[in-house]
Amino acid sequence: MNKFWRIPFTLLIVASALALALPNYTAPSLEMEGVDKADMAWMLTATCLVLLMTPGLAFFYGGMVSTKNVISTMLQSFISMGLMSLLWVFVGFSLAFGDSIGGIIGDPRTYFMFHGVSATKAMTGLTIPMMLFAFFQLKFAIITPALITGSFAERIRFSGYLLFITLFSLLIYCPLAHMTWHPDGYFFKDGVLDFAGGTVVHISAGCAALAGAIFLKKRKNNEHTPANIPFVILGTGLLWFGWFGFNAGSALGVNGVAISAFATTNTASAAAALAWVFFDAIQGRKISAMGACIGAVVGLVAITPAAGYVGIPASIFFGVFASCISNLMVNYKNKTGIDDTLDVFPCHGIGGIVGMILTPIFAFKEKGGLLATGDWTLMIAHLEGLAIVLIATFGGSYLLFWLVNKLIPLRVTEENEELGLDVSQHGEQLGVVL
Repeated sequence: MNKFWRIPFTLLIVASALALALPNYTAPSLEMEGVDKADMAWMLTATCLVLLMTPGLAFFYGGMVSTKNVISTMLQSFISMGLMSLLWVFVGFSLAFGDSIGGIIGDPRTYFMFHGVSATKAMTGLTIPMMLFAFFQLKFAIITPALITGSFAERIRFSGYLLFITLFSLLIYCPLAHMTWHPDGYFFKDGVLDFAGGTVVHISAGCAALAGAIFLKKRKNNEHTPANIPFVILGTGLLWFGWFGFNAGSALGVNGVAISAFATTNTASAAAALAWVFFDAIQGRKISAMGACIGAVVGLVAITPAAGYVGIPASIFFGVFASCISNLMVNYKNKTGIDDTLDVFPCHGIGGIVGMILTPIFAFKEKGGLLATGDWTLMIAHLEGLAIVLIATFGGSYLLFWLVNKLIPLRVTEENEELGLDVSQHGEQLGVVL
């Protein structure tokens, strides 16, 4: 397997050489053209907040797995920051936001190596530079494949994982982002509302997670004690904090929409955290820190597609309803043979689906919400879009798992699984017992 690493290393060297062959020795101008500096300052902050979500996710997932798999699970999130960053610069941004090809995907030549992506000139229709917008969107592309990792934790080969998330990003995430957020994208033109990534991020990750859990099958021992509940609490706090950049930042400026999205995000998460633990108590289970944390994240997921399109009262309903549905789905999943290790589909997938269905119902009148207008047009567009996304992301992800497995066996050996991925994949282990 050591020979395998020569391929990505060679590609990295070639990419570096290519980057040197396309030099840009002109320093950015200190003068900004059409840029609102308050908007720019907020978006720089929001971009940092969204990046913080991925280390937060690493703690969130890392605390849930068994002690012998904490490092490997956290690394799967962390490595996405490096890999996705380079893919985005080379071709990912072009595929997501380049000149539209049939409303499905962007032309990879449009912004290849960030050619033509200005750091000083406002992007058309916005008051922030295109480079800032591009790096804000990069943070979404980073966390999406990282979300998937919870479904196949404790049993995937690291090399196979890297190849899978590379293909997933280029062939599933980028086209979906283009269809949803590009002005010429298929879903965008059809009127589908996705404020900050309910479809693009959470449903796609949830469906890919379900495909991965089914393809990789059960772990040899799928019963484990979470390694460190405080890690989960810390991760939840970082996710909740970073999510303000995720949702409020998607207003792309300092305005009332950003403030409204900030408020609905916090409210939905708070309602969902309480709903989860109270729902557990009603069913005879103890109120737990894990339950509160998972509920909070489900609320954040559910409000994401609607954050800037609904009011605070609606966000309470989003959080409570999504939390109860996801709670039921987690318990139902536990009765099936599907080993979605950290319940990615029941939480992110179902949370995103609930959010995308509720959005056209509760959206403001100006956005065509069903309750405000009585018009079913937006609801029908969402249901059609949801059906397409569910089929395409699950089927496409399953196909990618199958393809990668043909090239690199995805499942570690039983011996390595028993030993733990920290040691077998990375030669590292926790210095203390958690």
